[in-house]
Formats: sequence, structure tokens, C-alpha cells
Amino acid sequence: MTSGRSLGWRAALISLALLAAMLLVWHLATLPKESAASAAQDEYAKLMGKSSGAPKRDGFPGLAQMGQTISRELAHPFYDNGPNDKGIGIQLAYSLGRVGLGFAIAAVVAVPLGFLLGMSPLMQRALDPFIQVLKPISPLAWMPLALYTIKDSSVSGVFVIFICSVWPMLMNTAFGVASVRRDWLNVAKTLEVRPLRRALLVILPAAAPTILTGMRISMGIAWLVIVAAEMLVGGTGIGYFVWNEWNNLSLTSVIFAILVIGVTGMVLDLIFARLQRMVTYVE
Repeated sequence: MTSGRSLGWRAALISLALLAAMLLVWHLATLPKESAASAAQDEYAKLMGKSSGAPKRDGFPGLAQMGQTISRELAHPFYDNGPNDKGIGIQLAYSLGRVGLGFAIAAVVAVPLGFLLGMSPLMQRALDPFIQVLKPISPLAWMPLALYTIKDSSVSGVFVIFICSVWPMLMNTAFGVASVRRDWLNVAKTLEVRPLRRALLVILPAAAPTILTGMRISMGIAWLVIVAAEMLVGGTGIGYFVWNEWNNLSLTSVIFAILVIGVTGMVLDLIFARLQRMVTYVE
């Protein structure tokens, strides 16, 4: 335990050092740069009786600008001034709602079907060609078809999340069920445990770590896809927020949204990692 804590502290210190180094590089790279042209412009501004204004930068925002943007966005994250002007909290909630709904539908479909494939080699061979054809298709390739048939951008986003989430869960569930130790299944068969009871009390606990691994992978893919999908369909969501701020030429807001996307993805991954550890049996 002490060794684990020591390792954790050292890892945290290294992470903080790397973060400080990256921030220092960012700060040095975005320092104001004086040139002959800018000096001439400042001299002209003085002759005309005008102030030269803030220091010139090469276009990329500095840490001070980012700090102002982060403070402004986090001060009122849930404001709503119309369709194209919503706070980052509202946009993030829309994205998480779509991801959660699509992910839940995928779990309802993938886990039972994965149990069927894992317990029945016949069904696994019969359905494998369809899975191998559909699995490599990019989820965004389904977006035009979804928009044409569903005719609702928000529901189409949920459908795309379902499509990208179902395959990792399905494959990992089938693998986990098929990998359950034969000894445990033989004991259950000897005790004449009914199939449903055997699936819930023997197979499910044994396959749970693998199933959670598939869910963890699916959630990571879903969070990647929803940002791109919302950029395509617009309306609401963190992806639309990024695209809208880019159209407004607000690079600081774009970078802030990227940080929010990264932190949210990390939190989602940590949640599933914690669930995975809870169901993992360590001998």
C-alpha cells in the first residue's frame, strides 16, 4: 500500500512538471513579437494621435487570453441567448445526453446478443459475416442515411452513437461469455441450474470485466464521434459549439472547448475504469 501511494505521488509530480513545461512553452511561443512593420505602424499611430493598443501577437492566443476566456465561460456556463448562443454547460449537457441515450440503447442490444453469440458457436458463425461487414463502416458514413430517414438531427446523432457503440460491446461480451471457465459451467450443469439462472449467476459475473472493457471502449469511441457528428448536423452540442466559435473567429473559445472535451472524456473513462475494477476478481 505504501509503495503504491509513493508511486502515485511520484507520477503526480511528473505530470505536474510536464504540465508546467507545456504551459511555459506555450507562454514563450506566444510572447509579443516586435518587428519593423509593427514599429512603423506604432509610429504612424502616434503621429495620427491614436494609441497603438495592446502588444501585437502572431495570432495564437496566449495564456492570459485563455485565462480570460475560461473565466468568462465558466462564470455563466448555462446562459441561453438563443439558438446560436448557449453556454458551454448547456452544450455539454446536450452532447452527454445524446451519448448516454445512444450508449444505453447499444448496451440493451449488444449485451444480450453477445451472450447469445458467446453461448452458441452456431449463431456466432452465422452472424459473423454480417458483423465483419458492418463493423468497419465509419459511424459518420451512416449520418446522411440517418438524416434522410429520421429527418431529425438530434435523433440522428443518437443513432450514430448507437452504431459506433454496439460493436465493441458486442464483441467483448461474446468473447467474455465464451471464455468463462468450463469448470464453473460444468458445476452449474451438475447442479441442474436453469439456463437463465446460469447466465445471470455464473456467466455474467465471470464475463463482467470483459463486458465493462467493451463498454469502456465504446464510450471512448462514442465521445469521439459525437463531436464530429455535431459539427456536421449543427444545432446544439459541444461539437457545434466548436464549429460555431470557429466561424466567429474565437480561437480561445475553440481551445477552451477542446479542453472541455478532453477533460470530459477523461472523466468518462475513469468512471468505467472504476466500474471495471469493482467487478474484477483478483485471486
